[in-house]
Amino acid sequence: MDYNRKKLRLGDVLVNSKAISNTQLLQALDLQKGSGKKLGEVLVEEGIVTEEQIAMALSTQLHIELIDLTTIAVSQDILNLIPVNVLKKNKIFPIEYADSMNVLRVAMADPMDMYAQDDISIITNCQVEPAVTTTRNIMLAIDKYYGQDEVTTALEAYAKEKNLNVEEVDAAEEDINSSPIVMLVKEMIDKAVRQRASDIHIEPTERKVRVRYRIDGALYEKAKYDINVLGAMVARIKIIGGMDIAEKRKPQDGRITQVVDRMEYDIRVSVLPTVYGEKVVMRLTSKTGLTKEKSQLGLKPREMEQFDYILRNPHGILLVTGPTGSGKSTTLYTALSELNREDVNIITVEDPVEANIDGINQVQVNPKAELTFATALRSILRQDPDIIMIGEIRDRETASIAVQASITGHLVVSTLHTNSSASTITRLEDMGIESYLIADSVIGVIAQRLVRRLCPECKKPRLATADEKELMGRGPEEDVTIYEPCGCSKCENTGYKGRIGVYEIMKMSPALKTIISKRRGADAIREQALREGMYTLRMSATEYVLEGITSIDEMVKVSFDN
Repeated sequence: MDYNRKKLRLGDVLVNSKAISNTQLLQALDLQKGSGKKLGEVLVEEGIVTEEQIAMALSTQLHIELIDLTTIAVSQDILNLIPVNVLKKNKIFPIEYADSMNVLRVAMADPMDMYAQDDISIITNCQVEPAVTTTRNIMLAIDKYYGQDEVTTALEAYAKEKNLNVEEVDAAEEDINSSPIVMLVKEMIDKAVRQRASDIHIEPTERKVRVRYRIDGALYEKAKYDINVLGAMVARIKIIGGMDIAEKRKPQDGRITQVVDRMEYDIRVSVLPTVYGEKVVMRLTSKTGLTKEKSQLGLKPREMEQFDYILRNPHGILLVTGPTGSGKSTTLYTALSELNREDVNIITVEDPVEANIDGINQVQVNPKAELTFATALRSILRQDPDIIMIGEIRDRETASIAVQASITGHLVVSTLHTNSSASTITRLEDMGIESYLIADSVIGVIAQRLVRRLCPECKKPRLATADEKELMGRGPEEDVTIYEPCGCSKCENTGYKGRIGVYEIMKMSPALKTIISKRRGADAIREQALREGMYTLRMSATEYVLEGITSIDEMVKVSFDN
């Protein structure tokens, strides 16, 4: 079998399993020339295939098992066989050892890599039996089993270095040169990305530094370090984030770009002085994460229909509303990608530009240069736009220009921080926009939230209580099955994995226009929209609860005021 595997090449395997076409293979081989990268890396980077598709193709073609390392517990004896740097270098992970046959099973991202197998064979003095998995899966397993040891080693090295520096050195200078800290900060970001975190919080307390990751909207504590390392960590983050390391009394903002597992991540950093030292929050966004396919937003068929209908309007304002972190930017970028054709001129004004889209002119707000949303919008209107995207309507001036632009024949898409579709209209009135102008310009409002998906492996069914049935608008006599989170190795014992959007879409109609221009308030708008078939956030979230996609706690959280 080994000889067959030697003759086969990854490109042939992927073409044979129809994962890629011959043309795509030639295109990737062309890009690979002189890059020093493996073919698999090039294919994933170019978005031709995913790591999962490569692993499945290798498994079928080579007749070897496809392994999910998150479901496997590996004993310490096996982990002790191979040093962690060898695992990282070769992208492999040991799974089990058959003593009787002296065979070590290892999960590999590239089971055709004979050199890696020979390396392991020499180190362990065992025969190697490969299984296949993804690079991401291997890196997650290395983080899980070795991550803490690596960090401890780095911190010990740092402590040793500090003791060696007997003479007084400028603190900032010493902090920057301590390579263990450089490694610690890099590892922290890598781990957060692999665990699907959206934010990293580094918080000083009296004696410790606490590190928490926000995963699927909830914070989880991931590490605790001695307070002595805080200065060095913050200095390192300030250096790579382009901030002033000497300034410790004022809040600062910066940006970092880091490549994790061949994906480029844009990291926004905020540093805030607190009683015990500087607190750092890093927000992670992948350059490709915001531009999703329309089908990936989680819109139900009826919502997709309404979304498409609103976007077909040649002019008017589409508003997407919701709190911070509810996926508004993703929805806007998806709408723009949908509208992005050769015959339209799309211009955006953002603070900051969150993702770059080919074919769209993006302007970044810069208050220091007196380039605010309002001044940028005035200039944009002289640039012959068809579609304008405004990152956020924050004040009367911006709202007023947006309304004027939509009435004069432009399609304007923007966001607002409000709780529901109906209250968005009254918010514009509060900003001082005339009600007849709002009625004339707004073509639709999408209020949205994100709910956590229950982990499909461990969710548990049970019958809903009387109170829960009332919350979901079901009769007390009905038998309603709902699911609740449990927690397993697949979901890091949280009971949830991933998130899905919940939407409340209000299309503008003649009846609604009349109510708005008469200023009859949010309740009257909501009642009319419901009569016309609008589903509120609570109604949409209830559907997910009944389908077993989310829990009732999540539904209550996103629709508390509905």
